[in-house]
Amino acid sequence: MAERSSVFDMIGPVMIGPSSSHTAGVVRIARAAIKVLGGTPDSAIITFYNSFARTYEGHGSDKAIVAGLLNFKTDDVRIKQSFDFAEEKGLEYTFKSIGNAATYHPNTIKLNLKKGDNEVEVIGESKGGGVINIAKVNGFTANFSAALHTLIIFAGDTKGSIAFISNILNNDKINIATMSVSRKGKNDVACLVIEMDSGLKDISLAYLKSLDWVKNVIYIPDIDL
Repeated sequence: MAERSSVFDMIGPVMIGPSSSHTAGVVRIARAAIKVLGGTPDSAIITFYNSFARTYEGHGSDKAIVAGLLNFKTDDVRIKQSFDFAEEKGLEYTFKSIGNAATYHPNTIKLNLKKGDNEVEVIGESKGGGVINIAKVNGFTANFSAALHTLIIFAGDTKGSIAFISNILNNDKINIATMSVSRKGKNDVACLVIEMDSGLKDISLAYLKSLDWVKNVIYIPDIDL
């Protein structure tokens, strides 16, 4: 898969902290994850891998990830005091570190989040310059940047489903930037991830959720909006 690039690769984001990879990218991974969850979690297990496992405390990635879970943006001055704000909000979190995970990107974070009865697992990679890749959602390959409007659909592996969903987006005059599909097996649950240049209408989102072969729909607007 080709690497995505953006203006962040050239000039970097406006941010609080010493490193775009270890601060801005980390904040953005967490903000994308809470969009998947549907809000600030009640509890979080945060696992840092490889380079992050060795440096997350010294580079402030621990404060950055908690700030992102509270939906603070990359330039929010509250990032440095995110632990205090998490305590005020009742957010419980645990840090773990795994320093030698050869199959993961050097700057990888896994977030296991709970909010009420809802649980999600999100694996994100910080690519540098504030650019991120959400590699997996609930065990399915995702590979989206959270820089565009993103639609994640878990559905039965139904013939013609991709064309059907594409037609709904076309009716909203939405341009599809990227699309990927992963599944656990033939005729099993599939995960469709679509990055779009513009937002989805509420009525179209509600219609997608109403389809009997659709298990779950997650809509993530551009997280910097």
